[in-house]
Amino acid sequence: MTTQKMQKRLFGTNGVRGIAGKDMTPDLAFSIGLALGSMRRGRIAVGRDTRTSGETLGKALKAGVLATGCDVDDCGILPTPALQYIVRDGYSGGAMITASHNPPEYNGVKIIEPDGTEMGDEETIRLEGLIFSSKSEAASWDRAGKEKQVTHLINRYIEGIISQFPGLPGNGMTVVVDPGSGPACITTPKILEGLGCRVLTVNGIMDGTFPGRLPEPSAEGLKNLSDLVVSSGASFGVAHDGDADRAVFVDEKGGYIEENAEFALVVQSICRKKKGIIVTPVSSGQVVEETARAEGSTVRYTPVGSIYVARTMRTLLENGEPVIFGGEGNGGLIFPDHQFCRDGGMTAAMMVSLLAESRKKLSDLISYLPERYIVKEKIAVKNGADIIASLPRCYPDSRLDLTDGVKIYNGDSWALVRASGTEPIIRIIIDTNSSSAGTEFYQDLKSRLKTLLE
Repeated sequence: MTTQKMQKRLFGTNGVRGIAGKDMTPDLAFSIGLALGSMRRGRIAVGRDTRTSGETLGKALKAGVLATGCDVDDCGILPTPALQYIVRDGYSGGAMITASHNPPEYNGVKIIEPDGTEMGDEETIRLEGLIFSSKSEAASWDRAGKEKQVTHLINRYIEGIISQFPGLPGNGMTVVVDPGSGPACITTPKILEGLGCRVLTVNGIMDGTFPGRLPEPSAEGLKNLSDLVVSSGASFGVAHDGDADRAVFVDEKGGYIEENAEFALVVQSICRKKKGIIVTPVSSGQVVEETARAEGSTVRYTPVGSIYVARTMRTLLENGEPVIFGGEGNGGLIFPDHQFCRDGGMTAAMMVSLLAESRKKLSDLISYLPERYIVKEKIAVKNGADIIASLPRCYPDSRLDLTDGVKIYNGDSWALVRASGTEPIIRIIIDTNSSSAGTEFYQDLKSRLKTLLE
């Protein structure tokens, strides 16, 4: 089964995003709300992350929804997966005001379907049609929607994760959490405490200026997290992106865990309990497939984007195929027994359970995985799609995968080059079995790209 991306005009890989006040305006947010209310009649749940522009954009979007006659339940500040968990409980849809990992000046909107997944390409294109054509109509004065504050619903999400791990697996375990001043400040510490952990935090106060670090967690930005893990003797540290649908880790020595290794470690743990299919994008590291294969499971690849992973998982399950796990090599993992979306809080809880069961240190567990070398780069360009379309002719003798961008195979190595769905950049990922092979592959790729950029 192959999932193909459809061309959208406004929305990217994960929602619509842009610089607040310039690209992402209250007018646009209102239009999105008006279109969403026109498509999904009923009750709409709305939430936001901690960005300073979130309140303004949220009010504009809610006004659009209310104008169509739909009711709005305002869930307040919360992680994206928390809103997705809540939406499944009888809502016609949802809207999350967030720019996820993008810098503080950005904001955006993710549209959530009644099943908790992000809106797929076909329906998103229909939504865009309503926005651009201005065909959405406001309800009459006596049919305007009503708004209700339901910030307490976040507790359903917290309790839902805790219930997946009975028996207090975190007893005796210290964990350091870095929510990055985002909405995970009010969820992940409570989740881990509910598992029995002693929890310490850095960047644990919600602040949309993100004073401690940028919303994108990186090895360089997590030094304070690593230092506190080491000084406190914690079992590990966990950090989230701006809307907490992803989680990344540092081990007990303060060492940053590359996200594909994180993914592979959870794959290994799950596959040792049951065999089946792991669903992941073409961007995920080779270590994931090698680990799954070693444990008697297989991998299915999709275009890049959690929505493609989640919907492929659901489709395969509906067809009777044994899907057991999914996710992306960026810390965004999907647990089908919990919900079909990336969930940073659930991933943090899973790490507690995994370490409790193994009774080993995180650094030791990572050291047992197949060794791979990852190079990630990005190039700022305005015509990324045109460059990607021209790249295959630079590799006439190589095996190529065009599922999403261009994936170039070179023996035991591969490189993926694709235009970002959220920023005006080209992303490059190179996965090899040695650092020297990775450097050589990157230099060759860069020289060929240079001819297309000139």
